[in-house]
Parts: sequence; structure tokens; C-alpha cells
Amino acid sequence: MAQKPQPSLDADSENFWGACARHELVIQRCAECTRLRFPPVGLCPHCGSAEVEHVEASGRGRIYSWIVVTHPVPKEIYAGEVPYAVALVELEEGVRLPTNIVGCEPSEITADMPVEVVFKDSDGMTLPLFRPSQS
Repeated sequence: MAQKPQPSLDADSENFWGACARHELVIQRCAECTRLRFPPVGLCPHCGSAEVEHVEASGRGRIYSWIVVTHPVPKEIYAGEVPYAVALVELEEGVRLPTNIVGCEPSEITADMPVEVVFKDSDGMTLPLFRPSQS
């Protein structure tokens, strides 16, 4: 049976995925201009610096945009999961993170809905997912 695709790990993203494995959410920050960025990249897109820091994120944000998947592709992998929501969450820190929304029906999702991170350990990876805020 086919397996779900896994995120690729590289030198730029290893700190992000390592933090996820510890159930922590971190964001890259330029050590020169202090701007936050996601996804993690080697050079700051604002000032060009290669100096990087990692800061812990609050794990809270709001739904910026989303889609509801109703036709699974590839079908042999995702048929049992539809419908599901894929969203762009804007974290309190100002960066946007692509993710899945869990803990509610896709039809209950609204623009600007407050959400919080939850972690799912699956197939040797830990993924940051978001659910409606509990507070």
C-alpha cells in the first residue's frame, strides 16, 4: 500500500522538525534584522544574512485561508480521510504556516477563527496541526 508523502528534512528545516518532535513550535528569525520567517530558509529574504536563530512560537493563531478536500488524491492513500481541511494559519508572531485543521468538522471552519497547535506523531514524523482554540 502506498504511504503518505513525508516532509523533506534539510539543513534549513532540521531545527523546525526537531522541535516538532519535542512537541514545540519554533520559527526562524534572522539574527541580523530580527525578522521572522517561514518556511525556514538559508538566507534572510529581507536582508540577505545567513545568521539565524530559532524562537519558540506561542502556538496560537487564526485561520487566514483554507480549503476542504473532498476528492482524495491519490485515492489509495487519502480515501478514508475526506473531507479534511488544509489551511494557512497566521500565527500570533505574524508568519503563516500551511497545516491541517483537526478537532472540528470542516464545515465549522471560518475565516479568522482562533486556533492552537497540536502535534501528531505519525510514520516517524511529528506534524504540527491546528484545532479550534480551547481558550
